[in-house]
Amino acid sequence: MKTFKKSDFFIYLLILPFLAGNWSCAAKKNFREDKIVHQENKIIPKTILEEATIALSHYPELKDVKIEFRYKSNIKNAFMQAQPKFSNLFKRKKDRGYNVFMSSKFLIEDEEFSMADVPSEVLVGWLGHELGHIVDYIDKSAIELVQFGTKYIVSERFIKKAERTADTNAINHGMGIYIFATKDFILNHSGLSDSYKKRKARLYLSPQEILVMVNGLDEELAVEYDEEPEVQLEEELEEEKS
Repeated sequence: MKTFKKSDFFIYLLILPFLAGNWSCAAKKNFREDKIVHQENKIIPKTILEEATIALSHYPELKDVKIEFRYKSNIKNAFMQAQPKFSNLFKRKKDRGYNVFMSSKFLIEDEEFSMADVPSEVLVGWLGHELGHIVDYIDKSAIELVQFGTKYIVSERFIKKAERTADTNAINHGMGIYIFATKDFILNHSGLSDSYKKRKARLYLSPQEILVMVNGLDEELAVEYDEEPEVQLEEELEEEKS
């Protein structure tokens, strides 16, 4: 078993504050607004209360986890970011809190996009993806989380693994329709640059992979309940929009 040297610990501790802007996804511009408390330990801006509530409903294991959804500036090239709160990172796992950073507007290669441009089901998918990261974090030790952040900075291979894990967690929690909507929005949005779309396609699950996973889950449920599987994700998405 590999041992963790004390010198390594202090190196990770020193660089941890610099990891904050690099885990998961990202945001760009400050946005101030009133917040409300939901489920006693969730802090959610009013503008996303409905979408956050839907996303949280798919993660019952996060009921007792402190999560704050908040707006943040100066993070590049995406829309959201999930990470542990540094202030209580070294507390017991059950006493930790987590942030999901967002932006009302974000920049991708000098093009500005507003949260108002994002359909509700897409926003639910984005939030569900970030909660998928938190599910991945909650069982890790503080040292493992620091190592996670370090690898996320230096290794694109690790980024791909982390992002696909978050997507998979969301799908396994019944959010396939929303994750599909989010990927479809990103890859088919005419205003997003080709380089941004290629990066997302390279690092995240594709819509086709999501369909395969959802079909597989439905088939498992059909076998369990002795029914014929029926999966028509695009039709379900249209129903969700209407």
